[in-house]
Amino acid sequence: AAQSEAAQILEDVADERRAIIIEGKEEALKFRTDAEAEIRERRSEVQRTEQRIANRQENVERRATNLERRERKLSDKEKTVSELEHSLTELKAKRKQRLQEMKQEHKQQQDAMRSEQLTKLEEIGQLSMSDARNELMYSAEQEIEHDLAIRYRDFEEQARAEANEKARNILALAIHRFAADVVSEATVTTVQLPSDDMKGRLIGREGRNIRAIEKATGVDLIIDDTPEAVTLSCFDPVRREIARLAVTNLVSDGRIHPARIEEMVGRSEKEVSELIWKSGEEAALEVGVRGLHPDIVRLLGRLKYRYSYGENVLQHSIEVAHLSSMIASEVGANVKVAMAGGLLHDLGKALSHEVEGPHAEIGADIASKHSVAKAVCTCIAEHHDDVMSSTEAFIVSAADAISAARPGSRRDTAENYIKRLQAWKKSGAHLTAWRSATLFRRAAKCA
Repeated sequence: AAQSEAAQILEDVADERRAIIIEGKEEALKFRTDAEAEIRERRSEVQRTEQRIANRQENVERRATNLERRERKLSDKEKTVSELEHSLTELKAKRKQRLQEMKQEHKQQQDAMRSEQLTKLEEIGQLSMSDARNELMYSAEQEIEHDLAIRYRDFEEQARAEANEKARNILALAIHRFAADVVSEATVTTVQLPSDDMKGRLIGREGRNIRAIEKATGVDLIIDDTPEAVTLSCFDPVRREIARLAVTNLVSDGRIHPARIEEMVGRSEKEVSELIWKSGEEAALEVGVRGLHPDIVRLLGRLKYRYSYGENVLQHSIEVAHLSSMIASEVGANVKVAMAGGLLHDLGKALSHEVEGPHAEIGADIASKHSVAKAVCTCIAEHHDDVMSSTEAFIVSAADAISAARPGSRRDTAENYIKRLQAWKKSGAHLTAWRSATLFRRAAKCA
């Protein structure tokens, strides 16, 4: 049994071996078949590639042949063109030479004919060529100068008439389009009191309150017989306004002593400072000038408390700005520059008592230091000059003169009024003496 089982195992092993060998041969055959098929495919691909390369090479060779043929043709054409250009150049040179020869011959003929004609003319007219030319030129110059003088005079008269008419129209339009209120100058301010008893409280014991008010504000407090009123006198309107607010608040509060006076004056200074800023800002907004430095706005607001010949300087500046913008729009100048120059032209008057120099130069210097445009600074500096360097400066100067000359805008000061009265009185005295002497002489003749 064991032998038969062993024999069976050996037989199974032999069968398995044969199956493996057969399977290996089949796989080898299949691999060989696949490899041969792949080799044939690659060989076909290589042949196709070689064929394409051969075709391309043939095309390249054919194109190269064509290019060589074309190059030979182009070379032949270039040679032909070069020969033609050379021939053309020679022809041009010959033609130019011939033309020059013909011109020279023609010129010689003309010179000969002209010389012959001039000789005949000189013999007939007894006048040389140079003398005839000078005579003709002199006559022509005289006639032309006369005609030019007449035409220049006509043009000048026409331009002057048109300029005057245009200027009148522009100024009339600007004046009619703008109207502003006028504020008169004052050097004193009156503060109303609830009763005359308040005068004693303002004076204080041994005058300490009135001294404290005058020391803190720099304003003279005048207490006289005027019923229920006191007067504040000062040439600086800002200080006078601070004193007015302080006295009004003290009277309303009722507590009047040096410490309270200092407190009220400080509060009034702050309030006036805010009013100055607000006034400057409102003026800039009303005119339409943007981007001003805060210091410029503050100085502009101070002009509210400045007066010139009875006219409020801030109101005058606003009026000049409006007039300048209108005139600039009519003549085609820069409206923004003219408007800003008109608004800021009297800026120096806000500091004229603190800084030495003309207010125009002061204002231009301040504006330049605070980044105001150069063209605007020029308007400020030149608005009182006789010669202006820009159209806008001339416009601002004209608008300033229009605003100042407008009837009712300004009035003379009391000092000038008194001087005129004294001059009239002196003239009247001289007239009286002359009349007396005349009457005396007549009486002497009658006697």
